[in-house]
Amino acid sequence: MNQNKIFGNWINGKEVHSGSLPFSTYNPILDQPNSGDFIEATADEVSQALEYASKDFYEFSRLSGDRRGEFLDAIAYEIEALGDDLIQTYCNETGLPEGRARGERGRTLGQLKLFADEARSGSWQMPSIDLAIPDRSPLPKADIRKVMLPLGPVAVFGASNFPLAYSTAGGDTASALAVGCPVIVKSHPMHAGTSFMVASAIVNAVHRTKMPKGIFAHLNSRDHRIGQQLATHPMVKAIGFTGSEKGGRALFDLAAQRKEPIPVFAEMGSVNPVVVFPEKLEHENDQLVQELSDSIMLGTGQFCTSPGLIFGIEGALWKSFCAQMGSSLSQRATQSMIHPNLKYAFNQMKSEQLKHAGLKTLCSMSEVNGPNHVGQSLLQLKGVDFINNPHFQHEVFGPFAIMVSCKDWEELDLAISCLKGSLTGTIMATQESLSSHVSLIEKLQHRVGRVIFNQVPTGVEVCASMQHGGPYPASTDSRFTAVGNDALLRWVRPVSFQNFPQTLLPKALQTKNSLGLDQRIKSIKK
Repeated sequence: MNQNKIFGNWINGKEVHSGSLPFSTYNPILDQPNSGDFIEATADEVSQALEYASKDFYEFSRLSGDRRGEFLDAIAYEIEALGDDLIQTYCNETGLPEGRARGERGRTLGQLKLFADEARSGSWQMPSIDLAIPDRSPLPKADIRKVMLPLGPVAVFGASNFPLAYSTAGGDTASALAVGCPVIVKSHPMHAGTSFMVASAIVNAVHRTKMPKGIFAHLNSRDHRIGQQLATHPMVKAIGFTGSEKGGRALFDLAAQRKEPIPVFAEMGSVNPVVVFPEKLEHENDQLVQELSDSIMLGTGQFCTSPGLIFGIEGALWKSFCAQMGSSLSQRATQSMIHPNLKYAFNQMKSEQLKHAGLKTLCSMSEVNGPNHVGQSLLQLKGVDFINNPHFQHEVFGPFAIMVSCKDWEELDLAISCLKGSLTGTIMATQESLSSHVSLIEKLQHRVGRVIFNQVPTGVEVCASMQHGGPYPASTDSRFTAVGNDALLRWVRPVSFQNFPQTLLPKALQTKNSLGLDQRIKSIKK
């Protein structure tokens, strides 16, 4: 990537930069701006991108699943062809290690290929057929058939902590393209260079596979202005967002206030509670200390599934476990945040927590090893104080966790019942001990999107059974997932066709079933 270039916006298959507001990315390790300027999109460019997307939506949605699968495969090929230049740009803009960059690129390629297969299968259309019963008494029954259809242009917001897998060609973009929705990406300003390179790969794939050029656009943005314009633009039909509760809620409110409200699928704040049973500590204490400390520190805590609350029953085992957790985290080197702004936000959020009474410090690293490093923190709190103060449920984005000491199981059950929504909930227990507290599973499953047994929450497998979402504020709609095959269901809606001629029905609903789909058919009862 030529770092001295002026980088514009990708609209209708071309790079344009009619704006005059430049900005640059930042290297958190060197503590200095990266070279190269990115030109923020203008209001006219936003409108142009959406006009092209709306115009090409119908052609794109009519394409066969095989053609859209070919396009997604081509995107994966073009991203891989970017080679080490992409990896280097990623590292320069995030301070994350090369191994993380390569791993995330691999996940991104895997997601693109997964949704290419979903596009080809067409199973997301879920055709349902209720055959006519003309001689039914007292009234005849019409032929009614239902199928899922794409919503239209989707605005995708790049995530700060995942420049590849949750951003320009990440799961939101890939799943929306798979079902025939054009995508307008608002790149994240912290990794605009990585985003620009991936966008160029998508544009190359558009040209190589002869897709309608308006189905993808990439807009640079320094702040919230472009996002606000996208959220309120009448041609945007849905939004995909991964980020903070504040940012996701702002988009949700804007979309709800529109003349035509649209769905916002925002994956937001999560404290990811972990419950540790005494029996588990009795036999696997050292292993748990290692695993949970690793999970808290992974990626400097900049994971949406980082464990933020750890619950246990007061006693000698729990007291020792808390002390060892503090010691383990204190012995680890500090790490860099992705950007100075995230470092500032982490320190601010940590300070806000420390203003509240009842906290005991188990680990608080004050000496850091680099300019944008932050000190990991582990605090301890009594269960009754947790129950009485909802502030302790605020996510602190970074290496931060609170050990919640409950006096008995009744208090722990009440604490779990008080939880706000989270992406994950983890139980560390023996099978026998959990069998005596099955009500905990029931309480936890109604507060989270994924219940985990004896594994840490960090790490999200991309597969059909994954649920990456949860009750608010984990997400704005807990019925949907942002990860896995079913992520594409966010971008479709059901439409019924009544009494239609066979040749005018969508292919998925025709009786001859040329697509070979599994059709749910209710036949005439004899």
